Amino acid sequence: MTSKAHILLIEDDRETADEIIRDMADRGYMISHADNGRVGLERAREGKYDLKYDLLILDRMLPEVDGLSIISQLRAEDVPVPVLFLSALNDVDERVRGLKAGGDDYLTKPFVLSELSARVEALLRRPAEPRTTRLRVGPLELDLISREANRDGRPVELLPREFKLLEYLMRHPAQVITRAMLLEDVWNYRFSPQTNLVDVHIGKLRRKVDAPGDFPMIYNIRNVGFVLREPQ
Repeated sequence: MTSKAHILLIEDDRETADEIIRDMADRGYMISHADNGRVGLERAREGKYDLKYDLLILDRMLPEVDGLSIISQLRAEDVPVPVLFLSALNDVDERVRGLKAGGDDYLTKPFVLSELSARVEALLRRPAEPRTTRLRVGPLELDLISREANRDGRPVELLPREFKLLEYLMRHPAQVITRAMLLEDVWNYRFSPQTNLVDVHIGKLRRKVDAPGDFPMIYNIRNVGFVLREPQ
């Protein structure tokens, strides 16, 4: 898909945005623009179910809501649109962080428009991935649309943060997840607060998922983190 593909550009630098808009329009793309993160996130969410946008070009540093938070929220809400990050932050750690958050490609500033176009075309040629609406690990099931959880058919009542935490664990079954990973990917913290925040929430979640009489599924790996496993 190239011509008539609809691109959402979230870029606060007016000069950069104008150059991209002109170039993309000349190449036959439809392009919409938001100049801050809050508006961009709202517009991206509008396209969640009707696939309004075929591609998102997203600046890393934005006013109101930064690029990493935008993509993290979209992926948590199962919005499947491909994302190309633009950023003046060109060190390896930043590129890795953008890709781990859910980005599909990363282009550092300054860039030439021909390279941007080539990366856009490559992303649009990728086959669309099936949209996951339900996660299952053993007897535990999570519906990402209705935001409901159950174990062996028994409803598990979760608060929003608990739902997000369980979703993260279920997307990484049998993998040891560190507290730092949870703080960054679930709470969007870029630092480690000197609190037992993660342990408190994991404790509450475990009591709901592993009811009395159930084989345990959530384990504490001492001095490392946590893991979700199918019942033994």
